[in-house]
Amino acid sequence: MTAFVLVPGMFTGTHVWQDTAARLTAAGAGAHPVALTGLDGPPRPEGGGIDLETHIADVVAVLDSVGAADRKVVLVGHDYGIHPAVGAADRRAGLVDRIVYLDSGMPRDGAPALAAVPDQSLRERLTAGGGGAGDVLRPPATRAEWDSWGSTEGVSDPLLDRLTALAAPQPTGTLLQPLRLTGAVADVPTTGVLCTGNGTSIEMVQMLVGFGDPALRALVDPRVTFFELATGHWPMLSRPAELADVLLRAAAGEGHRLEPVEETEPPVHLRPFVLDVPEVPRERHGNVDLHLPDTPEPRPAVLFVHGGPVPADARPTPRDWPTLTGYARCAAAGGAVGAVVDHRLHDLSDYERAAADVAAAVDLVRADPRVDADRVALWFFSGGGPIAADWLDAPPPWLRCLAATYPVLAPLPNWGMSGDRFAPARAVAHAGALPVVLTRVGLEMPEIAATVEKFLAAAEECGANVEVFDVPHGHHAFETVDPTDESREAVRRAVRAVLTRLDRPGTR
Repeated sequence: MTAFVLVPGMFTGTHVWQDTAARLTAAGAGAHPVALTGLDGPPRPEGGGIDLETHIADVVAVLDSVGAADRKVVLVGHDYGIHPAVGAADRRAGLVDRIVYLDSGMPRDGAPALAAVPDQSLRERLTAGGGGAGDVLRPPATRAEWDSWGSTEGVSDPLLDRLTALAAPQPTGTLLQPLRLTGAVADVPTTGVLCTGNGTSIEMVQMLVGFGDPALRALVDPRVTFFELATGHWPMLSRPAELADVLLRAAAGEGHRLEPVEETEPPVHLRPFVLDVPEVPRERHGNVDLHLPDTPEPRPAVLFVHGGPVPADARPTPRDWPTLTGYARCAAAGGAVGAVVDHRLHDLSDYERAAADVAAAVDLVRADPRVDADRVALWFFSGGGPIAADWLDAPPPWLRCLAATYPVLAPLPNWGMSGDRFAPARAVAHAGALPVVLTRVGLEMPEIAATVEKFLAAAEECGANVEVFDVPHGHHAFETVDPTDESREAVRRAVRAVLTRLDRPGTR
């Protein structure tokens, strides 16, 4: 018999598991939702606060009550619940056969659960000692407020009303206390259940693993499996039957396994560029490289902005990646200065400083005497796309073109971005006559493709000047993933379109 121990997330309690638990029980398994202290579990301890260790103890107590030699125990943590779940599994590793990460982050030793909270401004307030009422964080008071904690896609209005009515204040100590692990949990097999409606997919995780982030290396272990659910962040409410089926399959060791990064082959982002472009003189100025055309007079410039997040210790850095150097050489071959900036988008909370790096790089490029400061284009890739919003909102007269290739053009639901600064799909309404050159791949990850379609719908509504180049059989990063004639032609067309707009005299 399999016993599922179900740990709820922020503001929630055992009630969220009701339908999923019933389906697990009907399938012959045991279902044991955990009541967390201060949420819907025991009351606050006398003379003490509630912290992460309190909730770990709650989970340990349930594990001790259900663990037995004739049972397989699967520990499921949703959202914040993965932190006490992993902490409990570390203390009772011998009782846990598998941990299921249900649309959650990856807790690390020494890191508080606050690090996984999606709202950056809230993280800053709580770290500074504010943002909570007393020692609790108030739950969402309306349906709309739940969206800042994850996509509510698929959750009916009555269920969302019930979620709101039963929500409980989250003790801030549970978010601020660092998780302490002995390492025993590392030997427990795991399964990740990714909710694509919340902005995560297996393909995206595989891409991140390809960057070589040491924190993600463990995900290619054959004991690690993955499932996707086409719904938002609360699948126990929106898809309880599908979730129960996935949990049963996870318990049986089923699921998708990631492809290991072969050490004999370069990762995707370091494979050769799709075009064979001759090298040109290159100069390094701080965090900006200039690829220079063979011409004495000042020339227009294209600044290429990489995607991310990219781990801070990734080597080589993006300005040495074949895709970025390849495009920069294409620009130089066409008579423009090709500039590439290494910006500091290492985490989803880094967009402000990455945007500042890009703005500083623009100033550096325009100040170079070999650059015609009145003819500059900005070209954004992948996760660098949100930074384009600043330039769409208020295009300066010297910005002759803005290009984007397989970009993210609206924050994904699980990014938790407050405000609307980094939302090109909103900012395009202010772009005026600024030419936008967009390269769209036909085999894009669905969660990113949705942001592109949102952008194009907004652009059509406001009459923005957007030209789209499609790569029907292209994947994300097609310039190194898909070495085809279609890919080569797509790069040539996009580069030609940008350079043409730079060469046009006068203002937009």
